[in-house]
Amino acid sequence: MLDAALEVTVGDGVHFTFTVTNPGDTPLEVTFRDACRADFAVYEDDTEMWRYSDGKAFAQVLTPADFQPGESATFEETWPDPTPGDYTAEATLRVVEDEISARTPFSV
Repeated sequence: MLDAALEVTVGDGVHFTFTVTNPGDTPLEVTFRDACRADFAVYEDDTEMWRYSDGKAFAQVLTPADFQPGESATFEETWPDPTPGDYTAEATLRVVEDEISARTPFSV
């Protein structure tokens, strides 16, 4: 299983950095569901306020990827026009095999 971490930076918009790492000593293979490798969402309490993939179309192609031991991949996106408030960010790796995600609270 891949480890997942999400970092949030508030500045000109809210910048998300989602990193997944193979912590094991054997390679791991995953299959991405489509061309959107990672998705990002922002929640206020239980209400979704923003999602990167909303209104976007992605190529529908299954793509395998190997993570060698210790190898990481980083995915980034920005929420361009946040409203002040307290939120929870969630990033999800869009793979067939498992739910790989990370959440973190932040304020604007």
